[in-house]
Amino acid sequence: MKAAADESSILVDSDFLIERLAPDRTLAEPVYRQMARRMRELVAIGAVPDGQSLPAERILAERLNVSRTTVRRFSELRQSHELVVSGRNGATVTRPRSIQPPLGKLKGFTSEMRECGVEPSTRLLERAIVADRTIASMINAPSTTQFLKLVRLRLGDGVPMSRETAWYNLSLAPDLEDWNVEGSAYDYIQHRCGVRLVNAEQSIEAVSSSPEECVAFGLSAPLPCLLFKRRTHAASGQIVEYAEGVFRGDIYVYHLKLT
Repeated sequence: MKAAADESSILVDSDFLIERLAPDRTLAEPVYRQMARRMRELVAIGAVPDGQSLPAERILAERLNVSRTTVRRFSELRQSHELVVSGRNGATVTRPRSIQPPLGKLKGFTSEMRECGVEPSTRLLERAIVADRTIASMINAPSTTQFLKLVRLRLGDGVPMSRETAWYNLSLAPDLEDWNVEGSAYDYIQHRCGVRLVNAEQSIEAVSSSPEECVAFGLSAPLPCLLFKRRTHAASGQIVEYAEGVFRGDIYVYHLKLT
């Protein structure tokens, strides 16, 4: 048991990784395939944390005493096996594990992450009280309606998952103006504001991450993403929330059961 625990340690650095990738030259298996296989094994047991920066090709070639061609073939394999993604400043990092929340239930990011066994957290990027005529028209509210506008970076286990912009109808839930933006918005709306939420309409589109989202996600290049647009209805039939969230396509996988 102790050996298994040692194998799964996430205290990883370049020396650790390079040592584990060192090829066995007595094997008939090509060196680059050995390296890719060992990389898969390390990721599978959790020995390499999600989002871990990996050594550059030049460093791998020098430390492992292999050719740059061998390292490039290893890099191509790990990319094709979806073990890595591009990170900030062109760095290569291990791919965060995928999140597979079910569709069909009205719940927020916090509840969704916890159901998937992931610890949610939020980084507030913007908070403002606004009167937005465009949003008001989209939810059939008077043009003078005031909203609590929140722009948030949502994280799971410390990894950026989505960048969300939400507008909350203060004419329906005025106590939201005092919310400290901690925890679940839906819980606050229902338990503190006394507004019962009954359903939501949601659409999903394929998009590419914007420059702002690349910065928020720590990406060096645009990434395929999922754009969610949601209108959440109170029991009165009025819309209490309109939200747009861009979710990373390399992390989010949705499954639907069709009957």
